[in-house]
Amino acid sequence: MKIGFIGLGIMGRPMAKNLLRAGHALTVCDHHPEHVAELAAAGARAADTPREAAAGNELVITMLPNSPNVREAVCGEGGVLEGAAPGTVLVDMSSIAPGASQEIAAACAEKGVKMLDAPVSGGEPKAVDGTLSIMAGGERAVFDAVRPVLLCMGASAVWCGEIGAGNTTKLANQVIVAANIAAVSEAMMLARRAGVDPARVFDAVKGGLAGSAVLNAKTPMMLERNFAPGFRIDLHIKDLGNALETGHAVGAPLPLTAAVMEMMQTLRADGRGGDDHSALVGFYEKIAGETIA
Repeated sequence: MKIGFIGLGIMGRPMAKNLLRAGHALTVCDHHPEHVAELAAAGARAADTPREAAAGNELVITMLPNSPNVREAVCGEGGVLEGAAPGTVLVDMSSIAPGASQEIAAACAEKGVKMLDAPVSGGEPKAVDGTLSIMAGGERAVFDAVRPVLLCMGASAVWCGEIGAGNTTKLANQVIVAANIAAVSEAMMLARRAGVDPARVFDAVKGGLAGSAVLNAKTPMMLERNFAPGFRIDLHIKDLGNALETGHAVGAPLPLTAAVMEMMQTLRADGRGGDDHSALVGFYEKIAGETIA
């Protein structure tokens, strides 16, 4: 397909490269010229604006930090809707508020553009190897039509319901991940303070009911003090903020989410917002006065 791809950050760059490897023709746009140049060197065509990235393409993908960025890229001056022809499909793979997805989809519909919200889970490693989990909302027929393209970037792509359902599913995912990282941090600090090697605790529990993808991915990072960002604390704060906002709107209680949000806000105040979210262990280390490593 001829695809416009907007947003070449930590996740967007490898996702775009996987589309190129699959044989799709890409036009890319990002406000970092060096990121555009990197994709151009891999075979993509460079665009200066989202409007240019959309023009002449049957599918447009956005991968941007938050709701205001997507609104601006799609609906703003020089945006996607100024360049997209009726019948174009917009797939927003950003993690944003479900209500924002619905508002942007309504603006797209006025221009004859179909939209899916299709956020991803898996972080940079799975973006690189093309095994992301993709959760989508929108018209089922539109999802079915673009699913082969999504599977160039992910190991799974699941239709979750109408527009906004993809981001609601992603918020549920982020709540589970955040609470899991906090639980792992808490458990490993318990082991350390009780005089048991956290590495041995990890080896002992990972094959049992406590085992999880989060445990397996994040515990080694904690033990090695490797907090290079696969998914930054700042971005997880954004997602938990959207989860709390959505929960308040629909009457869903989120006490665990609120507690982990405050832990992450403490780390941000300590200048660690750019660290990987596995650095949540630092909240417990700060209180306990020692590291788990």
